[in-house]
This record gives sequence, structure tokens and C-alpha cells, in this order.
Amino acid sequence: MKVAILSSVAWRTPPRHYGPWEQVTSNIAEGLVKLGIEVSLFATGDSITKGKLYSVCYTGYEEDRNQDTKVLECLHISNLMERAAEFDIIHNNFDFLPLTYSGLIKTPVITTIHGFSSPRIIPVYKKYNSAGHYVSISNSDRSPELDYLATVYNGLNADLFQFNDTPEDYLLYFGRIHHDKGTAEAIEIAKKSKRKLLIAGLIQDKNYFKERIEPQLGPDIEYIGNAEPAKRNTLLRNAYALLHPINFNEPFGMSVAEAMLCGTPVIAFNKGSMPELIKPEKTGFLVNNIEEAVEATKKVKNINRQNCREWSESQFSCDKMVGDYFELYKRILNK
Repeated sequence: MKVAILSSVAWRTPPRHYGPWEQVTSNIAEGLVKLGIEVSLFATGDSITKGKLYSVCYTGYEEDRNQDTKVLECLHISNLMERAAEFDIIHNNFDFLPLTYSGLIKTPVITTIHGFSSPRIIPVYKKYNSAGHYVSISNSDRSPELDYLATVYNGLNADLFQFNDTPEDYLLYFGRIHHDKGTAEAIEIAKKSKRKLLIAGLIQDKNYFKERIEPQLGPDIEYIGNAEPAKRNTLLRNAYALLHPINFNEPFGMSVAEAMLCGTPVIAFNKGSMPELIKPEKTGFLVNNIEEAVEATKKVKNINRQNCREWSESQFSCDKMVGDYFELYKRILNK
């Protein structure tokens, strides 16, 4: 089987820092290579893969802002589509735009929908509904207007996340600095629970950071920047708990699965995919507001951290994700 994997050209695949789509795409590609499948990865030229790499630019447009986003995207997608006949199947991890080529090629296209940036993109998915093969990354992140082949949870390389049963006493916020992700709410939870909070992540909304976050920083509320993989592992495994007070219906939540792989319980607002990721009272707590989150911090000590590791590894590992996708490829090709 020859599989083409289409990543984005925003960041490197896998990313140096932020880049959940690119991380999942990398995990799929490298996992398929491990299974002995011939993989071609279409990504930025600085990407790392054991498969064959195709690129139209060396650096992603988020890392080199001198490049035009739309120009790179068009060149990138067409680079794959003009080679489509070389592959048995194309796995699209790059949103809706590649679908506009799918009616012009014979190679089947399976698309992982990594969330909807806006309801306005759904008409494109609807147009290719009957011919496309759509996969959701959680049951909660589905449009009633679309047909889905399956749900496949994002998979992580469990070996990169070290289990720790003797954490330190700090709470951790790990994610984009943005209202949607609840950075300000995490600060309020930490202050009310009288615990130190470490904040790590990309500042996506600079005004939000300047107005809501920066004025509250101090000895007990510390912003430590965007964490690289090694630092991420240390932060997650040593945390007393991860705070995830999201203000939107998050499609998945990579940091939630990552924290649990380290044995770290998660306190999350009960929105989006969180009920699918967290086993209440076993691997963390689903709460509805800041007050409930503060109460949950008192109960974290009752969680067996080994349960967090075992649950996350059983549901959100690379091996499980890649195996699930490989079965879908075979289903599509056997039709």
C-alpha cells in the first residue's frame, strides 16, 4: 500500500513547539512506516520523517512570515494532487481546501477533520460528502450535516511521556494563551485554591495576554513561555494537576491526553470532547465553573495517578490511532 499523508505548511511536521495538526500527522506517518507501509509525507522541507518527504517550501509560513500563506497552501496541495495517481490512498490532514481537488482525481481521499474553524467551511465538506471519507477526532466534534466513516482519537507516542507518581505541588496551564483556552480562568482557580500556577504556551492573542494575564503574573503565577517537548514532559509529569478551563467546545485536547500519560490528573470544564477524554473521579474532574474547579483541586490527592497513565495509553496511543486508520484505509480500498 502506498499512502500519501498531507500535513499543513504552517509549522514543521512534527512541530518544534505548537502545532497539534502537525504533531498528529507526524504520528500517523511514522506509525505507518513502522507497519512497513510506503509513506510519502507532504509537509515543509524542514520536516522530519522516515518516509519520503515532498515539499514546496523549507519553512512554514508561521515561522517565516515573509511568505504568502495562500500561495504556499495552493502550491503545497497541488504538489500532492498532481502526483495523486502514484498513491493508493491520500490521507488529508489539511482541512477543507484539498477536497476541492478530490473530484478531479481517482485516488480516494480520507480526511481527518481536526475541528471546524467556522461553520462557514461546512459547505465545502457537504459538497464532497458522498465521495469523501470523513473521520472525526471525537464524537462531540461532528456536524449533523456530514457523514462520517469513523471517530479516531488523536494518538500520542506514550514513550515520550514519563510517568511520575511523586509530583510537585504546582498547578499547570498548558496551551495557547487565548480566551478560548481559559488562561485567565486557570489563574483565578489557582489563586482561589492558594496554589502556584505555571503557564506554558504560545501567546496567540497578544491583547488578551497583555490585559488579562500579564498584570496577574508574580511569584505564584508564572508564565514560562512556549515549552519544547523535553520541557513539556517535565512540566506535565511534575504537576499536581493540569487545569483545562476551556471556553469553547474543544474537538480533542492534546495536553489533556499528554498530562494523563504522565499520570497527572486533569481538571477541565465540561465542554466539547472532555467527557470522552476524562474519566470523572478516576483520571480527573469535569467541572462547570471556577468554584467547582477549586473544590476539585482538594480531591486530586484521591486520584491514583497510575489510572491516568493506563487510561490514556489505552485510548490515545499512537499505536491505537495508526491501527485504526490502517483498518479504515483497507475498508476504503476494498469497497
